[in-house]
Amino acid sequence: MKSLKYLVILFSLVFSRQIMAQQETSHVQDSLTWYTDLMKATEISTSSGKPIFALFTGSDWCGWCRKLQNDVFKKPEFIAWAKKNVVLLELDFPRIIKQTPELKKQNNDLLQHFKVQGFPTCWMFYVSADTATKTLNFTPLGSTGYPGNAQPGKEQVAFLVDANEILAKKDSK
Repeated sequence: MKSLKYLVILFSLVFSRQIMAQQETSHVQDSLTWYTDLMKATEISTSSGKPIFALFTGSDWCGWCRKLQNDVFKKPEFIAWAKKNVVLLELDFPRIIKQTPELKKQNNDLLQHFKVQGFPTCWMFYVSADTATKTLNFTPLGSTGYPGNAQPGKEQVAFLVDANEILAKKDSK
């Protein structure tokens, strides 16, 4: 009975931590800050001049999303590239982890806006606010996903080739 009590307490702590994590506007993973709030990411994007790199993911159920994390996002090449070039925004669609209604709405609105068909999908874009109409204007640069044709063990290289091609579009806009 005592072990069941400890198990319930442990579950409660883990569950409440997951809810709190979803309510934060960012989290750090592998020395990268991933924002979860579009407005905060937009603020940083505007001040830095860097585009937003939005990851549409199913963190607690999508195998390809985990594979992209391990094969690309955790690699030193991606970490250095991301710090130099983009503002990271995670748009998560979990099945187990609870999210606030506001976060769910934000993520679903962006999913529909960018017409995302599957996970993982990465979009790069700029956002500007139109104060007269009180709307956000998106300037999309392009999207990519898991580098399926990459040489095993070199997925980060193929991903960054695609990402740099997308970034090159920002100079032509």
